[in-house]
Amino acid sequence: MRYSTVLTIAGSDSCGGAGIQADIKTISALGGYACSAITALTAQNTQGVRSVQGCDAKVLGDQIDAVLEDLTIDALKSGMLFSKQLVEVVADRLQKHRLKNYVLDPVMISTSGSRLIEEDAIAAVKSLLFPIATMVTPNIPEAEVLSGLKIGTPEDMAKAANIIMQTGCQSVLMKGGHLETEESVDLLYIKGESDPLILPSKKIDTRNTHGTGCTLSAAIATFLAHGEDLKSATTKAHTYLHNAIAEGKDMEQGHGHGPVRHLVMQTKN
Repeated sequence: MRYSTVLTIAGSDSCGGAGIQADIKTISALGGYACSAITALTAQNTQGVRSVQGCDAKVLGDQIDAVLEDLTIDALKSGMLFSKQLVEVVADRLQKHRLKNYVLDPVMISTSGSRLIEEDAIAAVKSLLFPIATMVTPNIPEAEVLSGLKIGTPEDMAKAANIIMQTGCQSVLMKGGHLETEESVDLLYIKGESDPLILPSKKIDTRNTHGTGCTLSAAIATFLAHGEDLKSATTKAHTYLHNAIAEGKDMEQGHGHGPVRHLVMQTKN
C-alpha cells in the first residue's frame, strides 16, 4: 500500500499562501502525499512580490529526477515556470518519464499584479507543455494572453478555450472569476466533447484570494491521483476551493490579499 502521490513543480511563496506551499497544504488536506520541485524563489507577502530568483536549470532537473526515480507519481501539476530554460527542463523530464494526469496552471501574474514569468517562457509553455497536458487552467487574464482575445463574456471564454485546445492539450478549465458578474462560472472543455461542464458558484466578498489558482490546480491533480475522472476531479476541486474561500473570507492574515483556508475539509470533518 502507498499514498496517492502528487508532484508539484512550482515556485516558492515566502508568505505561504500560494505556490509550492499552497500546493503542499492542498494535496495534504485532500489525503494525498505531496512532493515537489521548486522552480523559483520569491520574496513576497500578501501585498506584493519584492523579488524573484529562478532556479538553476540543472538543479530543477535533478529535483524532478530524484523524485521520479524513487516515487510512483499518480498526478502532477506545474505552476510558476520562470524562464524558457526551466520550461525546457520540465518538458524533457515529463516526456522522459511519461507521466500522466498533468495539470498545467499557466501562472503569469500574481494576485497582487506582479509578473512571475519571463516573456519567452510563455511561448515555450504553449509549444512544449500544452501538447502533453491533461488540463490547462487559465484565469481570464492568462487566457487573454494565451489566446490573443479580449474576454468579457462566457462566449468569449468559449472562443479562447477553442484556441487554447488547438495547442494539443486534452482539456481546458476556463476560470471565470475575473468576469464582472454576480456569479462566477468556470467552464471545463474536454477534447472530443461539444459542450463544456459548467461549474457555477456564488462570488464571495473577500480580499483573501491569494493562491486560489494554485490551490485549485493542486486539488484537481490530487483528485486525479485518487482515481477520479476529469469531470469528477474538477467538480470536487471546485467545491473544495469554494469552501476554502468561504471558510477564510473574514480572516486577517497580513495586510493585503490573504490566503484561503486550505485545511477546510479537515476542519469540517
